[in-house]
Amino acid sequence: MPPESRAEVQGAVSRGRAAATSAFFAQGFVFAVVLTHLGAFKERWGIDDLAITVIMFVVALLAAVGSVVAGWLAPRFGSAGALRFGLVALAIGVVGAGLAPSFVVFCAALGVYGLALGCVDATTNMQAVACEAMQGRSILTSFHGSWSAGGILGALETSGTGSAGWTLAAALAPVAVVPLIAAATPLLPARLGLPAEPSTGLPTDPPQDGEARAVAIPWRPMLVLGAAIVLFYVADSATQSWSTIYLHDVLLASAGVAPLGYAAYQATSLASRLAGDHLVRRMGPVRVVRLAATVGAVGLLAAVLAHTPWVAIVGFAVLGVGIAVVAPLSFAAAGRLASVDADGNAIADPAARRATADAIVARVNQFNYLGFVLGGVLTGLVASGSTMRAGFIVPLVGVALILPIARGFAVRRAHPIAGQEVSA
Repeated sequence: MPPESRAEVQGAVSRGRAAATSAFFAQGFVFAVVLTHLGAFKERWGIDDLAITVIMFVVALLAAVGSVVAGWLAPRFGSAGALRFGLVALAIGVVGAGLAPSFVVFCAALGVYGLALGCVDATTNMQAVACEAMQGRSILTSFHGSWSAGGILGALETSGTGSAGWTLAAALAPVAVVPLIAAATPLLPARLGLPAEPSTGLPTDPPQDGEARAVAIPWRPMLVLGAAIVLFYVADSATQSWSTIYLHDVLLASAGVAPLGYAAYQATSLASRLAGDHLVRRMGPVRVVRLAATVGAVGLLAAVLAHTPWVAIVGFAVLGVGIAVVAPLSFAAAGRLASVDADGNAIADPAARRATADAIVARVNQFNYLGFVLGGVLTGLVASGSTMRAGFIVPLVGVALILPIARGFAVRRAHPIAGQEVSA
């Protein structure tokens, strides 16, 4: 490949990485804004906690459908085109929820938001996996760090507009600007297939836009990664949904202290994800995942056994330090599955590698909604039959179960002679 072509490719990858980072940020920002406005939705429409629970459950189901839609769109229009579609739909959904003149329109807008959320969730990870493969080194946890940063700023936006007395419409309408800006940025184009040799960082024989390709999914290793995603989101969802209630109701924290468990978890999750790529380069993904699960389990155990709010807050912070890297490393490992076929032979065609990676990521992404629902629902069910302290045993067990499946994060390579699969 001529030097100028090499420079063009590397420039496109750099721009694509920046654009994918902004898309992760936009998704985290909008997600946090919607989640932290649930109380305002209740007040606006005069509904109870059960109705909100049902609505969010349906949104999670629609997000899973949106991930399936992303898997259909990406082979035909590229993951960049599918991501732009999802970001625009995300903006429409959040604006519709804020401006809805009736409860029916509000529910329809949240339906659009749910579908868009799943589509964006899958396609941001497709773009991130492609960028990581083109650069040939671990960079994926930093993308998820951008999501965490967006979530923190989204919560601050809700706090600021709430303190200023803004109406629901005034608070939500400007939020749409963030995903629209992300949609306008130059994403990694579909014409850049994953390189046949990751060490070169260059594509060959690029796929044609709009061309759908049949791909073979390596189901067994993919299901292992899906299980890790489920277990991570069980803990993540339980912490987001119940940590404040646990601190307030069980440990008798004040209204000002109780939310700090969630804040501490998000803050350390951001720090963990920013450091995660460096750790993977030094230790490898398997050791990092084992370390993450161990640290996360210790933190959550401290929160479960705590008898004062501050001990529990520290426990949730340690949980974030540990498990935050599990999700991005799951997607990174899913992307690497595209380098080797089911028989352990290297996939040389870069177009096939890119198509396979997108398909696998879309399917792995669907597991996070199962984990999100299970984390909130199972923790709540156990708590309702016992105590919230007992409820947090559910995510504690989930984090511990990541340990025995950490081997599934190993890099799969084709045997240099016989073509047999080996793991690094």
